[in-house]
Amino acid sequence: MTEIKAIDLSHHNGNVDFTKVKASGINTVILRTGYGKYSPGQIDKRFYENYDKARAAGMFIGAYHYSYADGIVGAQDEAEAMLKIIGDRKFELPLFFDIEEGKHKVMSKKICTQMVRTFCDILEGAHKWAGVYSYDTFFSNNLEDDIVQRYATWTARVENVKPKACKRYDIWQYSWKGKVDGIKGDVDMNYIYKDYPPVIKRAHLNGY
Repeated sequence: MTEIKAIDLSHHNGNVDFTKVKASGINTVILRTGYGKYSPGQIDKRFYENYDKARAAGMFIGAYHYSYADGIVGAQDEAEAMLKIIGDRKFELPLFFDIEEGKHKVMSKKICTQMVRTFCDILEGAHKWAGVYSYDTFFSNNLEDDIVQRYATWTARVENVKPKACKRYDIWQYSWKGKVDGIKGDVDMNYIYKDYPPVIKRAHLNGY
């Protein structure tokens, strides 16, 4: 399948002109919903604005939630937080658990794996297509091998070298310094290798 170029955004990217982004040839975006367990202050400051603007521009949308969880209960809280933030909004790409904090790196493979499964299973129970995001070596050092087979996998390696430690992935974040019309400053760039929108819509997931 041909690579689909996509960006991912949080409030750090500022005010984005999605009409210009789409006109530049990018029609897919993954938005940060927020971080940690639920509180109004931990919703990404531009999530709702970015979602509405991307939808109005006719873009395909996915989302990720940044984890600060210390264990399984925390991962459960974060899954519930993500579901509360997104409400009944529709998404054409998976919803990802972003696990990459320094404290996660020193946790056991068993605990990290259980956290991912807990988060993703809660999302699947809510009829979402769930996935996990982290950097390349986290998948080999901190997650059991079956995780990349079980859930959508999005991995980062930005040294102009394709991921090696993550043995199977659907999305590769290949740059943190992309330049896209409509976005001031650097933006994360990704290649997507799976045509998610028709599959998600046919399966009636993610609000469809």
